[in-house]
Amino acid sequence: MSAALQVTAFGLALLSTLFLLLATCTDCWMVNADDSLEVSHKCRGLWRECVTNMQDGVRTCDQYDSILADHPVKIVVTRTLMITADLLAGLALATLVLGLDCIMFLKEDPCVKLKMCYGAGVILCAGSILGLIGSVWYAVDVYVERAMLVSHNIFLGVHYDFGWSCWLGMAGSTGCFVASVLLTCCRY
Repeated sequence: MSAALQVTAFGLALLSTLFLLLATCTDCWMVNADDSLEVSHKCRGLWRECVTNMQDGVRTCDQYDSILADHPVKIVVTRTLMITADLLAGLALATLVLGLDCIMFLKEDPCVKLKMCYGAGVILCAGSILGLIGSVWYAVDVYVERAMLVSHNIFLGVHYDFGWSCWLGMAGSTGCFVASVLLTCCRY
């Protein structure tokens, strides 16, 4: 496998894994404003809900109940999928680092190093699919929630948008998938 391709895949995998981790840890998966005057800005996430007063910039956050408490399905499923995607992407990065040609580990056996890169690509692909499913699951649920309010004429100035954490999760998952394709399909 060419060293340039390996380094490119590693860089993309590293950046995408950081995006996935950041998306999992941050709390702006769904954004809504309570009024048409944009007095407050509310972000809902996987772990808490934060409201920012637009006039003075004061931000207050409410933690969700215990992780063992009953939560909506979209939060539980998204948490599970994103944490699993983070763990798989981290494992793939560790495997990929050891499989890089520029690393001295197993330098005398290039066949094993090539298999390690291939294995890292497969693990990265699994993690990217789980992360993408989690991000899209949450986004679809936000869309359905908004559509239900509009169809029942309960709109009342409230609008829902996908937050930057949701977009970050999708971008990280897509980047991990591209890196896995580079590692599994472009080897020689």
